Amino acid sequence: MKVLISDNLSSTGVEILKKAGLEVDARSKTSPEEIEKIIGDYDALIIRSATKVTAALLDKATKLKVVGRAGSGLDNVDTPAATKKGVVVMNTPGGNTVTTAEHTMGMIFACARMIPQAYASLKAGKWEKKKFEGVELYDKTLGVIGLGAIGGVVANRAIGLGMKVLAYDPFISTEKAKSLGIELADLPALYKRSDFITIHTPKTKETANLINKNTIAQMKDGVRIINCARGGIVNEQDLYETMKSGKVAAAAFDVFEKEPPENHPLLTLESFIATPHLGASTQEAQENVAVAIAEQIVDYLIAGTVRNAVNVPSVPADQLPTLSPYINLAERMGSFEAQLYEGGLTQVTVEYSGEVANLKLEPITLAALKGLLTPILKENVNYVNAPLIAKDRGIEVKVSSSSDTREYTSLITLKVKTNGKEMFVAGTLNSKKEPRIVQVDNFPMEAVPDGDMLVLMNNDKPGVIGGIGTLLGQNGINIARMQFGRETAGGLAVSVVSIDSPVSDELMEKIKKLPNVLSVKQIRI
Repeated sequence: MKVLISDNLSSTGVEILKKAGLEVDARSKTSPEEIEKIIGDYDALIIRSATKVTAALLDKATKLKVVGRAGSGLDNVDTPAATKKGVVVMNTPGGNTVTTAEHTMGMIFACARMIPQAYASLKAGKWEKKKFEGVELYDKTLGVIGLGAIGGVVANRAIGLGMKVLAYDPFISTEKAKSLGIELADLPALYKRSDFITIHTPKTKETANLINKNTIAQMKDGVRIINCARGGIVNEQDLYETMKSGKVAAAAFDVFEKEPPENHPLLTLESFIATPHLGASTQEAQENVAVAIAEQIVDYLIAGTVRNAVNVPSVPADQLPTLSPYINLAERMGSFEAQLYEGGLTQVTVEYSGEVANLKLEPITLAALKGLLTPILKENVNYVNAPLIAKDRGIEVKVSSSSDTREYTSLITLKVKTNGKEMFVAGTLNSKKEPRIVQVDNFPMEAVPDGDMLVLMNNDKPGVIGGIGTLLGQNGINIARMQFGRETAGGLAVSVVSIDSPVSDELMEKIKKLPNVLSVKQIRI
């Protein structure tokens, strides 16, 4: 079997592939046109960040069985298209965690003591001691936005330096944060109290432009901002203006919205420090991810074992046809529920009843966990590391099963606890293959968990559905399906509206103000 490596990969990883008896074509800086011409001859493709695995490329990959990313981010892989083609997509989560966290700490030190600026001054033949007077880190407050793997390591290192750590992460429990010596805070409190702010979240619709002129206005005068996560989370033009005014004393970036940045105004400011996306660029990290992805590719091609796949759980081939519909159902239920609840997740319970209880339940449970955690952590979650992430975040996972069929042949119930509150979603398969959500808390319904949806809590009064339909129609948004559930006539009700395109923030505010609408969430599956 043949493996194409289209980006630079450590020679150690290449040797692992060759020793396993695989034919390896190791290249670097391979053009998209060249990859498209040759990809049809290969069983596996190993990439880093340069190669784009598009639907068009996958169409030409007639023999391809697996794509392996030496790293965690999968922004450059069309995973849904790969799944549709039956191509396994693997990554190496965790290989860059310590490296990126250490780079962040280096940027914090550089911001505090103006090390790059002082070095440049000295190299220019100057001796400007007074100009580069810095600040201590000891007893300062570090605000960490996103307490995932990297954010957690940064927080740990900062505590070791004697810093006070505040963290914003709506998906981690207060108990877990306390056990780490970290105080949880909402964003306004974090902005107000932090001397340094560091970002460790994926870039999503919710986090794009999270730091902007309005949020910076809530911060301390002289705050220092560090971004080693993703470009675009900080509004770069707003940061430039607030640095010029002196509101922001310094900033350090390893990432930009457009890379490489061209004629960027931030690069004209002496108080701005930048590196060319070096967060994962250490010998150890590159070696780690190369070895990891090579071993995973060997395991899959030679032994048929799937590890760290983002789109396929580890399931024996003969059981996959039976399990696959339930795996799909559980993951969709998890994603649906994760986008509904608020607060730090403390407990997950997966209950199986009926025919499904007689199947191999572990991959279905993993799918439910992956579905729950993916909206929180995006590309860093897969079927293998989901239980480890849950454990690290202090989330207790319970499983129960029963042969009782109740009113459904098979039923999966996913219960979550968030800081003392509980909610659940129940789902089944229609015709043993189509996923359906049949209950949300005490509200029975039959909803299709797919695409863009609005989930509303409302009073069961006339005119609610008409009002929603009118507003959506006026804004050019087509309704695909509508499902309803209510406890009692005239009481509380849940409405699930499937739509053909997302709703803008402005329109969401209008929907929230409709009579008898109590709350509304936009969900995408």
